[in-house]
Amino acid sequence: MADFVDSATILVHAGSGGAGSSSMRREKYVPLGGPWGGDGGRGGDVILEATASRTTLVDFLHERRHSAEDGGKGGSNNRAGASGADTVLRVPVGTLVLDADTGERVADLVRSGQRAVVAEGGRGGRGNSHFKTSTRQAPTLAERGLPGGERRLRLELKLLADVALVGFPNAGKSTLLGAVSAARPRIADYPFTTLIPQLGVVRVGPECSFVLADLPGLIEGAHEGKGLGLRFLKHLERTRLLLFLLDGGRPVEVLKSELRILEHELRSYHPGLAGLRRLVAVSKADLPGAAETHAALAKSLRRRRIPCLLVSGATHSGLEELTRQTHALLEGATATVLEREAAEADGHKVYRPSARFVLERGGEGLWVLKGAEVEKWVALTDFDNVEAVRKLKYIFEKIGVAKAFREAGVEPDDTVRVGREEFLYAP
Repeated sequence: MADFVDSATILVHAGSGGAGSSSMRREKYVPLGGPWGGDGGRGGDVILEATASRTTLVDFLHERRHSAEDGGKGGSNNRAGASGADTVLRVPVGTLVLDADTGERVADLVRSGQRAVVAEGGRGGRGNSHFKTSTRQAPTLAERGLPGGERRLRLELKLLADVALVGFPNAGKSTLLGAVSAARPRIADYPFTTLIPQLGVVRVGPECSFVLADLPGLIEGAHEGKGLGLRFLKHLERTRLLLFLLDGGRPVEVLKSELRILEHELRSYHPGLAGLRRLVAVSKADLPGAAETHAALAKSLRRRRIPCLLVSGATHSGLEELTRQTHALLEGATATVLEREAAEADGHKVYRPSARFVLERGGEGLWVLKGAEVEKWVALTDFDNVEAVRKLKYIFEKIGVAKAFREAGVEPDDTVRVGREEFLYAP
């Protein structure tokens, strides 16, 4: 299980569109055949697909760059270039995809087979057959393809479990998981035996079940990263119910203190965890004094309306009642923390119209022109083609870029950078 990896950063690059063709029809007995250059093919997308056959992100540690295929060039006789092949990256179910630079949520893949396009391929350039007019019968103008999208992504695997088993090290969580499910976690008589989250399916009846996650033991300061707490706490964001397991071999005042610490760690890591339903189980019912400890703790929790049960993973005492009550609480449980966050984000989106372009000074003799529209037109322009350059100048004049150059004081032969392109300014 050393290969369990729950986070990775990758760079994805979609395919660029193919260039359109600039060709003229030249056949015997067909005078003045005119333009017949085909369009370039569309670049391939980069797609993430959730699959139940994967349980770790370890593959993305060894291969961090992923690209899709570029579109093919257009041909004569109006033949379109071939579209580039998509690249499909398979990730475990439960993978949250974030933009590594902005922190924006890109996708949350929670179902097997669910897909998300994380980088779109560029469209192919148009061939010269598109630019024929009544006054321009033989255009040589053809467009280059648009570059494919590129972004850095942060992949975060957050386990999908209905119930999270939370407790201090050596509280008996792994023993309990093995007793109520078919999971076979590692069990030993020393702290931090469990180093990675374990999942088990708990069957309550013929058609009733829930998924229980055994998280590695938490300690005080876990929300600050102590004991790898941050790595484990994030898996709680998908659960709907918290099951606290406390060691029945300890005095009741110690258990009350441990419960306060655990609840504080969860609340400090994410305030939303305080709103989840919970129940408490006192383990090791077979030890002397465990029943009295449980009775005292249950009495103190009654005011908070938190169920408190006495169980034993070794003798299976109280497990049937524990699974029954857990399933009953789940039926009325609220949404997970991640689901609430997503709903709030959708409800508070603000849409603002953006400026068509921004012109900034990038240094002595350098200007930077930004904006989706102008970057698209520059990317499509073949600067070796006189007609294409003339068309770009016309577009710049039409949308106000040329006026902005004049008002900003851009000098002849100053360098203008637009996206990935640089050219000298010529009024």
